[in-house]
Amino acid sequence: METKELYVSADNDGEFSAIADALAAAGKYAGMKVVIRIASGVYKERLEIKQDNISFIGSGADTTKITFSDYARETMPDGEKRGTFRTPSVFVDANDFYACGITFSNEAGQGDDVWQALAMYADGDRLVFEKCRFDGFQDTLFTAPLPKKEKQKNGFVGPKQFAPRTVGRHLYKDCYIAGNIDFIFGGATAYFENCEIFMKKRDKEKGDKPHGYATAPSTFEGQKYGYVFNHCRFTSDCPKESCYLGRPWRDFAKCVIINSELGAHIRREGWHDWDKKEAWDTMFFAEYNNSGEGAKGERAPFVKLLTKEQADEYTRENVLGF
Repeated sequence: METKELYVSADNDGEFSAIADALAAAGKYAGMKVVIRIASGVYKERLEIKQDNISFIGSGADTTKITFSDYARETMPDGEKRGTFRTPSVFVDANDFYACGITFSNEAGQGDDVWQALAMYADGDRLVFEKCRFDGFQDTLFTAPLPKKEKQKNGFVGPKQFAPRTVGRHLYKDCYIAGNIDFIFGGATAYFENCEIFMKKRDKEKGDKPHGYATAPSTFEGQKYGYVFNHCRFTSDCPKESCYLGRPWRDFAKCVIINSELGAHIRREGWHDWDKKEAWDTMFFAEYNNSGEGAKGERAPFVKLLTKEQADEYTRENVLGF
């Protein structure tokens, strides 16, 4: 496939000073692979990528940052709240998107006046993020699709509320993902390889309420794979035994963590059922060969402990097919 390169610099040293302008120009090259090279800088932009075969190549996640600050509790001009799915700093709605060396951030903060605030809404097939950072608090990274049905009216208000639900495959390699409440969530088949998953301490203590949940998958019924974390590190500044590895956003949620290091912030039971005991037979939360303080203790009764033979199935090639 023919390739076209475009250059963005916040210091006006490139063809464009805004990434949105480069994306608009990329439309002239539909059918080609478009590589947008992004120089160091902070880009306060809300971006939508709707063209296939787009790549973002940053100068390094420490120096190239895309950020915005929309949040769920924000009141819109019509008087309605913005809601979760209209908050992303970056919305990828395309196939074959690739990003490397970039931070995707939502700086709205946390708390009851903010609630959900997405840094990334990733919807598409063969999406690859390498050496990237995803930084936020509640709902940092949404790995679409949405669940098939809302549990409350207008709970999915946003760009894909009425769109067909298509399960995409995502790869997150050598990435850093930070947040606190359900900060990696959604229905995609997603493989996390050599990533750091950082649980942030919550501002407010509410009794013995947990500081957070690293994942909240909503895997569809019949979907072979949901989330897989292989050779990852679960780290935190939270108190000891104050966090969970995940909970089921929907009843067929799947998440497997293997060969990973789990910090002392992880509770001994590991996972939470979101008070859905009826889902114990349908959800699949499993572990194998994990280490660290957070890997110790008796897991919740619904958690599966894999054999080596079972764990060997969870290679990137088997899960994603690429």
